[in-house]
Amino acid sequence: MKNPQYQELKALAQEHLLDFLPEIDPKSSTLYEAMKYSLQAGGKMLRSVLVLASCRFAGGDVISALPYACAMEYIHTYSLIHDDLPALDNDDLRRGRPTNHKVFGEDMAILAGDGLLSCAFEAMNKDKLLYLDDLSKLKPRVLAAYEISKGAGCRGMVAGQVADVEVENRPCSKELLDYIHINKTAAMIMAAIRAGACLGGADSKMLNDLTSYGEAIGLAFQIKDDILDVMGDEALLGKPIGSDAEQGKPTYPILHGMDASMARLTELTERAIALMEPYGEKGEFFRELAEYLAIRNL
Repeated sequence: MKNPQYQELKALAQEHLLDFLPEIDPKSSTLYEAMKYSLQAGGKMLRSVLVLASCRFAGGDVISALPYACAMEYIHTYSLIHDDLPALDNDDLRRGRPTNHKVFGEDMAILAGDGLLSCAFEAMNKDKLLYLDDLSKLKPRVLAAYEISKGAGCRGMVAGQVADVEVENRPCSKELLDYIHINKTAAMIMAAIRAGACLGGADSKMLNDLTSYGEAIGLAFQIKDDILDVMGDEALLGKPIGSDAEQGKPTYPILHGMDASMARLTELTERAIALMEPYGEKGEFFRELAEYLAIRNL
């Protein structure tokens, strides 16, 4: 996305991405290299940007939100490393490069994912420790950490992953597919937005609007991924297309058809844009983001 604010916040998160990793003993240096390999593989850094953008939208300081933005990227990267493993999606490429387990082995890839997940919580808790004597600053940080934890866990991303695994090569209802997409993908997008909004001091109305916006773009994001898996450009995607169908995974085009999938994508995008209309110029970034996610080619 070429939006100047997106590029600014992405660059800021990238600049500090390794800052919140703990110092690792040289005897475990392979762990650090494996984590760093996937963290620095590129990508949109959408969830990190959303933490920072929603914090700014609510009137907060983006620098103070960096530990949470980077924690979000650690969690997202861990999920990708584990997704790519033979036991799950069995992918050889991620963002045009060999997947983590192809470079470091399955055992180290599992541990690198575990390490990144624990690093995320260490980064957030270390930041909270700085504000134990200032409840007004501690509370939004506790709320942000809670939102990220919930989005990543058994009521969010992991729950969606479980349903996704269990439904492979089995009949899947349209309701179950929405459950998978909302949890597997949208939950972390909503968590990023809510965490940033909490850090920025959003009131309940703004938080509710941002949550609804996050759910809309989160589901739209996964529907677009489903569409790209059918008709995307492998060179741009950095991985083969058609893998969902090969693995017997239910997708929007498979269950709804391509025309209905495109229509649903448009509907969700328009809903997200409408939610930001009352905020005028202040909501322009989020309106542009919704439009971009619907037309992206990677």
